[in-house]
Amino acid sequence: SIGRGIYKSVDGAKTWTFMGLPDVGQIATIRVNPINPDEVFVAASGNPFAYSKDRGVYRTRDGGRTWKKVFFLNERLGAADVEYHPSNPAVLYATMWHGLRQPWSIISGGKEGGIYKSVDGGDSWTKLGGGLPTGLFGRANVGVSAAAPDTLYALIEAKPGQGLYRSNDAGATWTLVNGDGKLVTRPFYYTTLGVDPSNAERVFVGNEGWFESLDGGKTFATR
Repeated sequence: SIGRGIYKSVDGAKTWTFMGLPDVGQIATIRVNPINPDEVFVAASGNPFAYSKDRGVYRTRDGGRTWKKVFFLNERLGAADVEYHPSNPAVLYATMWHGLRQPWSIISGGKEGGIYKSVDGGDSWTKLGGGLPTGLFGRANVGVSAAAPDTLYALIEAKPGQGLYRSNDAGATWTLVNGDGKLVTRPFYYTTLGVDPSNAERVFVGNEGWFESLDGGKTFATR
């Protein structure tokens, strides 16, 4: 499946209207500003079978009538996730991923990939470091809870250094809290990460299995 754009419903999903972005390929994430529903961010990972300049992060501020590509690195890197800071929608996080599916191989990861942060509503982006993997950086997903807005989690495909990372300072520094390979199974397809909005220590990971942690990712139980 390549993807054919964005649709919107204003009647509880009874009817839908096409709102554009037909050529951005697969869309990994859609995030709506929690205080302004006319502002929406889209993480477009792109056509999985071909590189394209249409990959990247898109933003609308008029409810989807018009879109602007606000973050693009190159035609090899798509956006695998985008997340709002729970208490400050001017702050966003995006993960950039070099992914390509070929009949004879899967390419997932590159030196240019990583987690990026914007503090101006998506107008500019800065790559985060401070303990994140520095080698081959693959697909990643960011999780954040309203219970502790500056606490971030990132589930990262990387070589070396794959696993679940945590930051307690809004992304300035990171620590690998769990490198168990079961959390990053088939990352080209699965990097599902969620954090309980009322408890920042309760973390969920989904791939070929479904896992729950009650201690901030240090240990996980199968659910």
